[in-house]
Amino acid sequence: MIATPPPSRGPLSAAPVAAALAAAFCWAFSSLLWRRLPTSLSAARLNLLKNLLAVALLLPLALVMPWQMAPRSLVLLALSGVLGIALGDTLFFAALRRLGTRRTLTIDAGGPAVTSLAGVALLGEVPRPAQWLGIALITLAVLLVVHQRAPRQDGPEAGLPTGGDGAGGALASNDGLGVALALGALACGSGGALLARAGLLAGGPEPLQAATLRLAAAALVMLPLLVGLPRAAQGPRPAGRRWPLALAATLLGTSAGIALQQTALAGLPGGLAVALLSTAPVMALPLAALEGDRPGWRGVLAAAAALAGVSLVAGLVGLPGA
Repeated sequence: MIATPPPSRGPLSAAPVAAALAAAFCWAFSSLLWRRLPTSLSAARLNLLKNLLAVALLLPLALVMPWQMAPRSLVLLALSGVLGIALGDTLFFAALRRLGTRRTLTIDAGGPAVTSLAGVALLGEVPRPAQWLGIALITLAVLLVVHQRAPRQDGPEAGLPTGGDGAGGALASNDGLGVALALGALACGSGGALLARAGLLAGGPEPLQAATLRLAAAALVMLPLLVGLPRAAQGPRPAGRRWPLALAATLLGTSAGIALQQTALAGLPGGLAVALLSTAPVMALPLAALEGDRPGWRGVLAAAAALAGVSLVAGLVGLPGA
C-alpha cells in the first residue's frame, strides 16, 4: 500500500468540497470552449500547446512560493501528470470531438468507482455506506447516456470529416470510437488522480505548485510533438478568433481547474474527491443547447443522479446507519 490515511468519517470540510465543485464547473465550461475552437491540430498537439500555455501562466506564481517536497512526492506527481494529463487529456480531446461536451463529461463521471476501488486497495481509504451509494449514483449517470447519439457538428471544429450526409452507420461507428476514447480518458484520469493524491500524502507541495509540476511533466514528455507542427500561417482563419478561446479555455480548465483539483485531492480521500470532480455533466447540462445537444430524459435523469450522488458523497445528506 502507498499510504494509510485514516478513513473518512463525518461531513467533509467545506473548502475542498467547494474546490472540487468549482473545478468541475471550470472543466465543463472549458470543454465547451475547446470543442468550439477552430483548429486542424491533432488532439495530442492541441494538448501539448494547452499544457505549455498553462505552465507559462502558472510557473511565475509557483516559483515565488517556498518549495518543500519529498523526492517520492516529486516522482508520484510527475507520473500523475504523464498519465492523467499527457495521455488522459489527449484521449479526452479526441473523445470530445466525437461525442460532444456533455456526453464525454458524463462518461468521465465513471471515475469515482474506479478511483474508490483503487483507493481502498492502495491508500486504505474506505468510504462510508452513504458515500458508496453516492459514488454508485454518479456512476449510474454514465449508463444513462452512453447510448445517446452525439450532437451533430460537421467540420474541423468538431474533429469530424467535412462533407457527406452523416450516414447512420458512419455516425454510430464514430460514436463507438468516441466512447472507447472517453473510457480510456476516464482510466488515465482516475490513475492520475490517485497518483497525485499519493504524492500529496507523501509530503507534496502546495496545490498550485503540484498543478504546475504535473503540467510541466506532461509537457516535457510531449515535446517531440513540436516537430512538424504547422506554422500559424497554415492554420484555419480567422487566426485571431482562436487565441482568445484557447487562452480562456486554458485559464479555466487547465490552470484554475487543475489547481482546484489539487486542493480537493489534498483535502479529501481520493474516491470522494474524484466523485465531486466528476459532477461536470451537471454543470454542462445548461450549456448543451449551445452545441445543438438535446439532453432528453436520460440526460436530465443522469444529471439528477449525479447531483444526488454528490450530496451523499459530500455528507450533505445522511442515511440511517451511515
